Amino acid sequence: MRRILLAVLAVVFAAAFAAPLMAQGAPPQGSAEQPYTMEYYYKLQWGHQQEFLDLFLKNHYPLLKKIQSTGRILSVKIESPANHTTEDGRWDYRITIRYKNSTVATTANPDEAAFIKQLWPDQATYLKEEQRRFEILLGHWDLPVTDITPAP
Repeated sequence: MRRILLAVLAVVFAAAFAAPLMAQGAPPQGSAEQPYTMEYYYKLQWGHQQEFLDLFLKNHYPLLKKIQSTGRILSVKIESPANHTTEDGRWDYRITIRYKNSTVATTANPDEAAFIKQLWPDQATYLKEEQRRFEILLGHWDLPVTDITPAP
């Protein structure tokens, strides 16, 4: 009986501490078949913002548009901040991608390698430029976001 009481107390205690921790995050996105939004943030070495953007537009944006033509991606938006922030919170570019659903957003695209070879026949140049794009990065993070705006 004592063991059962201790087990029940442990579960209640764990639930009391876990509930506030779970509430801090955003609620999960909608059902598995609803659009899924990810924001990709890029922080560059000072003075290399334009170089990164040029390489991104040349070597990654066409791939995103090609994937969009298949229906896996619904939209792509590229943004930069209008004003500066603290260095700790600074980001230079945010790419927001709305995927068809969470499955396509979180699984590898089986056609991507073929698309890359099709779009950039000169693979040596493509790989060199992609390497450079990542060399000038200071930070990159991916953030799934959920629209929690109340319905009118």
